[in-house]
Amino acid sequence: MQTTGQRVVITGAGSGLGRELALRYAREGARLALADINDAGLEETRRLATAAGGWAFTQRCDVRDFSQLAALEQSCEERVQGVDVLINNAGIASGGMFWDLSLEDWDSQICINLMGVVKGCKAFMPVFMKQGGGRIINIASMAAIIQTPGMSNYNVAKAGVVALSESLLVELQPLGIKVNVVCPSFFQTNLLESYHGPDSKARDDMAKLLQNSPISAADVADTIYRESEADQFMILPHERGRLAAEQKRADPQVIYEEMFKLSAKRLRGS
Repeated sequence: MQTTGQRVVITGAGSGLGRELALRYAREGARLALADINDAGLEETRRLATAAGGWAFTQRCDVRDFSQLAALEQSCEERVQGVDVLINNAGIASGGMFWDLSLEDWDSQICINLMGVVKGCKAFMPVFMKQGGGRIINIASMAAIIQTPGMSNYNVAKAGVVALSESLLVELQPLGIKVNVVCPSFFQTNLLESYHGPDSKARDDMAKLLQNSPISAADVADTIYRESEADQFMILPHERGRLAAEQKRADPQVIYEEMFKLSAKRLRGS
């Protein structure tokens, strides 16, 4: 697909993967609608995207609020006369064993990481249907496929994003609307800035995994760009993630045994 001039909406664009996605599309000459609750980060992303060859406008948008997403869609219609690609990227991190997680911890995960995606798709559905096409890219996580202990609310929210994307894939195909879902493992990003949860040990463990990852947010963004354009539905940027997914399909008990070991290790505090 010719990407020059594509109209691309990115939520959570103020930092991390959202910023790197903006830069990747900007290098193809995209017209970007950048949304976040981080005003300073948004402006920096806009500046960098413009320098990379794109055109961009920013709009503060909290994905918990459908009216703000609907206002973003209206701005896209007014400023660039439509949308070609919607990337539902905004999200927060979390950690904690089930018995430690509060209902508020669950509410925040479901509200942002799952319902934020649902609301994003819902807000932009009218423009896609009017145009007779477009693309939706939903950012999930390997946590949707391999459920690591100490992350139950995050696992459930991200699994919901995968289920939503599979549902949309089949429902929207006759309408010319394409769908992709991305399930990255840990990568070098600022995800912990959004961490919500009672478990400081889980946060520290996550920080080590992020720091030691051989893959960066820019690498993930490049994979998303290439594989979505090639119409790969489920995008698994990490080789180890792909191998784990294949193993779970072949023999789930092998993965469960590994998770039992991780859970026991967590309980020992080691």
